[in-house]
Amino acid sequence: MMKKRRWITLFIAVIFIALFSFSLFYKNGILLDYVGLHLENPFHSRLNVESTYSLADENQNGVPDPIDIVQSARKEVEQRTKYKSAYYAGGYPPENEGVCTDVIWRGLLGADINLKELMDEDISNAVDHYPRVQGQPDPNIDFRRVPNQYVYFTRHTESLTTELIPNDVENLKQWQPGDIVVFLEGYHHVGIISDKRAKDGTPYMIHNNPPFAAEVKLTSFSTPIAGHFRFSYEKGNPTN
Repeated sequence: MMKKRRWITLFIAVIFIALFSFSLFYKNGILLDYVGLHLENPFHSRLNVESTYSLADENQNGVPDPIDIVQSARKEVEQRTKYKSAYYAGGYPPENEGVCTDVIWRGLLGADINLKELMDEDISNAVDHYPRVQGQPDPNIDFRRVPNQYVYFTRHTESLTTELIPNDVENLKQWQPGDIVVFLEGYHHVGIISDKRAKDGTPYMIHNNPPFAAEVKLTSFSTPIAGHFRFSYEKGNPTN
């Protein structure tokens, strides 16, 4: 009888520890996001956040440009592109590896935006604006550095709010698919806002951080957001 009670007690303890551990992972969402389990609290109703992204379709493929960017970036997640930081002759890493900045130019290519060409030209014309270049442009790496992307986006795209407020519809409407988010304080990082949202309206972000590319809740990051940017498209009607 005593042995049976010990087993029951042990079983209850294991269940309690498992539930407690799950609640921690569920709370921050980081591990669950990385293994692809985008779980939501079933007792919370979904916040309806209006989609206001542009319907411009410059490449005429039947998909709005911001969604082209998201879908192209999401391929990094689907193939679990390995995080690997290296220098490559010609600038471009192999398709199955890269870093956070590679998610950006690969995503933008989905809308026929060649970030490398744009940045190489801007660096050539305004090298003093790019302190990370140190006056000596290197097209093999310049476009893949977070501070350089930050400078380019600040100069040539629309700067938006860096404040993210879950459950605040008006604030969350400012975070739309295809937007680019940059982190500089603490560590350099960058990602693309997804077309997925949590029930509290928080957008997901597509990025590459060790060990591989993933799609995670933007609130998973405690690092302050340094920049929130959006390329200019032709004006389109909002869509839900």
